[in-house]
Amino acid sequence: MADLLPLFVDLAARRVLLVGGGRVAEAKLRQLVAAGADVRVVAPAIGAPIRAAGVEIAEREFEEGDVDGAWLVVAAATPEVNRHVAAAAELRRVFVNAVDDPSNATAYLSGVLRRGGVTIAISTSGDAPGLTALLREALEAVLPVDLERWAAVARLRRRTWKRDGVPMESRKPLLLRALNDLYAKGSSLDSARCERVELRAQIPWLNSPEDSWL
Repeated sequence: MADLLPLFVDLAARRVLLVGGGRVAEAKLRQLVAAGADVRVVAPAIGAPIRAAGVEIAEREFEEGDVDGAWLVVAAATPEVNRHVAAAAELRRVFVNAVDDPSNATAYLSGVLRRGGVTIAISTSGDAPGLTALLREALEAVLPVDLERWAAVARLRRRTWKRDGVPMESRKPLLLRALNDLYAKGSSLDSARCERVELRAQIPWLNSPEDSWL
């Protein structure tokens, strides 16, 4: 398989077809609803949690025409049904996420970590979902607890740099200095910030030489 292109997509108010009505489909539905997608569920048997989600439901077998108008298809059914879904989507040039069925997928949902306005996604191309989960947990442990402050500093500095025409290659070292300034000695620290300063020692790339960013 060729390298995958990591991509974040805006599904708000866009039609997504979810094929399947069981617990796996239920988990995917939660993600899609959180993304603001306009979800339509098609399956011959649909569980109560999906019924209670307030999305459009067609309680029947999948039909090829169900793919029409969809921006994305999520196949959470049997391998046989997933193959049918993948074939119909391929003809219509629509990406398919086939849950735990990479041979029938053209898109792969990843392990996701969200904190402070930052989103990190991890993928093993659908081949090792357990490893994806472990890596997500490892990243969650090493990221700073006050990542929201980092994001706020980065947004403010970016506006200034764009206004002043600071070259892209100069921005990373400047951002590194700005983040270090958040923990400068002599600052007034409450107990929570003291904990963050201790955490800083566990984040080696925050203390790394500026040329490592270039």
